[in-house]
Amino acid sequence: MVGDRGFDDNRFRGQLRQAKTKAVIPLKADRKEHISCDFAMYGWRHLIENFFSDLKQFRGIATRYDKTDCSFTAAIFLRAIQIALK
Repeated sequence: MVGDRGFDDNRFRGQLRQAKTKAVIPLKADRKEHISCDFAMYGWRHLIENFFSDLKQFRGIATRYDKTDCSFTAAIFLRAIQIALK
C-alpha cells in the first residue's frame, strides 16, 4: 500500500501487517522510531494519482451517469484504454 505521510499511524500500519500488505509510507517528522520506506516504489505514487486524475476528467465517470455497475465498470475500462493509448 503506497500512501503519503497522513497514513503514518501505528494502528494503520498494524492493520496492514495483519493483512500481510507491505506499507510504503514515509515517516512523519515527529515519529520517534525509524521504520524503513522503499522510496523507489514511493516515487511511482504520482503516476497512480495522475491516472485517477485523468480518469476523473471523463464526465461520465466523474458524475457516474451509468445506471448499472456493469456499464460503469465498462466505462472505466474504456477510459483507461484511452488514457493508456495517449
